Amino acid sequence: MRPAVGAALARCDECGGYEYGGAPDCRRCRRLVDGIVEEKWHCFFDQWQGENELDVARLITAEPDQHDWRIVDAALDRIVCEECGNRLSRGPMNCSACNLAHGFRYAAIESDRPGVPRGNEHAIRVNVSVVRRPQMTSAQELLARRLFLPALLVGFLPTTAQAQRISAMIKSDPTPERVSGLVDDWLRDQRTW
Repeated sequence: MRPAVGAALARCDECGGYEYGGAPDCRRCRRLVDGIVEEKWHCFFDQWQGENELDVARLITAEPDQHDWRIVDAALDRIVCEECGNRLSRGPMNCSACNLAHGFRYAAIESDRPGVPRGNEHAIRVNVSVVRRPQMTSAQELLARRLFLPALLVGFLPTTAQAQRISAMIKSDPTPERVSGLVDDWLRDQRTW
C-alpha cells in the first residue's frame, strides 16, 4: 500500500534503503512500486464484475485520458505487445509499439493528493515509470529517480531549481555514492520544515 502523505520514510528489510527506493534491483521494493499500480487496478477492476480483464484493459488503453494513471499503467501491464512480446510499453528501446504506448500513458489523469505540493503526483508517476522501465534511461537517472521516489510518495517535491541543481550535479559526478549523497542532503533539508 502506498504511504500516506506525511508518513515517515521506512527502511526496507531486504535492501536497507528507504522502501520503494531499491527498485528495480530489490525484489521487495520492486513489488512495492508495482503495488502502487496494482492496488488502484484491483479497486477499479472489482467494479467490472464478470468482465474479462484483458478486454477491460484494452478499453482503458483506448481512452487513457479518462482514467487515473495507475489504472492506465496497470492496463498496459495486462496487454502483451505484438511486436516484442513484453508487457505493452515496457519492451526494449527499439520496440516502436511499446514506445508509442508509453507516450500515450501520459495522457492519463494525475490528481495530486490533499496536502502535497502541486505536481507531486506527476513526479511520482514519472519516477514510477522510470523505475518500471529501467532499460530506457541512464544508470544515473535511474538511481536519482528511485532514490527520490520514497520522499515523493510521502509528499515532498523538489522545486524546479532544486531538481535542476541536483540534475546538474549528478551529470558532473554520476557515481552512485554522489547521487545517494545528494538525495540524502535534499531529504535532510526537507525534514527541517
